Amino acid sequence: MRVSEAMTRDVRVANPGQSIREVAKMMDEIDAGVLPVGENDRLVGMITDRDIALRAVAQGKGPDTPVRDVMSREVKYCYEDEDLEHVAENMGELQVRRLPVVDREKRLVGIVSIGDLAKGDNAASTGQTVADVTAPGGTHSQRPGSKRKNAKRV
Repeated sequence: MRVSEAMTRDVRVANPGQSIREVAKMMDEIDAGVLPVGENDRLVGMITDRDIALRAVAQGKGPDTPVRDVMSREVKYCYEDEDLEHVAENMGELQVRRLPVVDREKRLVGIVSIGDLAKGDNAASTGQTVADVTAPGGTHSQRPGSKRKNAKRV
């Protein structure tokens, strides 16, 4: 199964100049904890509810703080024509619950999440991905010194 067959296509995109208050309202409206951040038709980051809580609120930043000040700039993504099982393995290794999906011109076309993986044919792969993603630490942990070393698939 290809990513394009499982991904969510209707994706709202935040702007780096928007306030974190506006983005939090967008997240609330669509019941999502993450939004891709785009500028000039390009993916430039990701913002999560956790980014807002830990990189803004916990550090005393106000609700008018621009998204660009708290978003994650290193964006991992996948292509819409990639094999879903391969992407699931990558999500587990990266310890991410969702990935933006781009076409070969690197234009955002959707987002794939663990929930989307569950719709696929391989329950064992989905289970392994969930186990890998939820393991403590990882490269996207926001706590200093908590990055997991020598991650292995079991």
